[in-house]
Amino acid sequence: MSGRKAQENFMRTAVSVEEATHIVMDRVRLMDTEELCITQSIGRYLAVEIIASQPVPHFRRAGMDGYAVIAADTSSATIRNPITLNVVDNIPAGTTSSMTIRPGECARIMTGAVVPDGADAVIKYEMTEESAYGTDEQETCCVKGMVIPGENVSPIGIEIGSGELVLQAGVRIGPAEIALLAMFGIATVQVYQQPRVAILATGAELLDVHEPLQPGRIRNSNAYMVTAAVMDFGGIPVMLGRISDDVEKAKAIVMDAFAVYDVVVTIGGVSVGDHDIIYDLTKDWDGDLKFNKVLMRPGSPTTYGLWNDKPLFALSGNPAACYVGCRLFLRPALRGMMGAKLVPEPRMLATLSTAYLKSDRSTRFIRGVFSSEKGSLVATPIGYDMSSVTVSLRDANCLICLPGSPKGYEAGELVEVIPL
Repeated sequence: MSGRKAQENFMRTAVSVEEATHIVMDRVRLMDTEELCITQSIGRYLAVEIIASQPVPHFRRAGMDGYAVIAADTSSATIRNPITLNVVDNIPAGTTSSMTIRPGECARIMTGAVVPDGADAVIKYEMTEESAYGTDEQETCCVKGMVIPGENVSPIGIEIGSGELVLQAGVRIGPAEIALLAMFGIATVQVYQQPRVAILATGAELLDVHEPLQPGRIRNSNAYMVTAAVMDFGGIPVMLGRISDDVEKAKAIVMDAFAVYDVVVTIGGVSVGDHDIIYDLTKDWDGDLKFNKVLMRPGSPTTYGLWNDKPLFALSGNPAACYVGCRLFLRPALRGMMGAKLVPEPRMLATLSTAYLKSDRSTRFIRGVFSSEKGSLVATPIGYDMSSVTVSLRDANCLICLPGSPKGYEAGELVEVIPL
């Protein structure tokens, strides 16, 4: 590192993780909307509210197979002293009955069918016994237990009333939401478009995934990790290869990417070494640099700025630092662009199983494993936690959040974790 750059490194103004998160979220720009078939909308975010066009159910619905009865007729029925009712109709699901049930009568009914007028309850088959079925005699039903009014009958609008809110704008569409859309006859729906994310890596040492290893060089695994992360977050990743170590050429590539894509992510080059070109690029560009140092480890040189309201996320080249930057800043930003509620990464409380005594003023995000032990969550750091290590990302199911402390953390302390 040159003397000039070393000095500049100490002059960078560091912001807290919380401040950096709010800076990013406060500047999220919603994507345009598009209309999709509901089967194509899974995983997307609703751009409109969905209001119930009819109550659900819109008829009195049988809750199980049995007999539609007048509850008062069954008030004295027991296994030892059953009562007998005349069966006047058979009602499969999807049909309606023209009969009105009168005292002393009942109708065989299937789950989901319309409960006929006059009946106010359904008694399950197990509490009945048929007789004289299929003969010329009056078909009857022997009832061996009582039901109360409304039992096994879903009244009109019990799930949702006409005009009520079904789904809020910004909800992520999953199987339950698809079921509700279909229930109300909504075949197409307005959703936010997916942001297209350009991914650029820096570093002359990088090889593509299909290239054989060479002395002193490594494969560009970070770009593939970020690509997978963007897909996981809901965006559309586009890998644009490696940026040249020439600042002017790099700037041209980044600006070209901004002209086409909604988000630009660069990997590496954000520190102040002689070949850290992203640092040099963001010092002298037409965009608006918001921060280039965060009080966190790993990933302290994580950088964020805007060019024509399009975000640039310049992530560290160390795998763990790159991943943490993705999780803390890129994920909420992409989800917010697609209409999701803007919130920081959710955290849970857990007990630290082992001491972590490194002192620092930065918040540390330690790769770890958390699990339930005797009803409480316990978090354990993964042993090899250097920012350059990739394998520990495979083994971690959480990030253990340790705010800056002059003495570190003892085993048994309560800490926050971000589930992965």
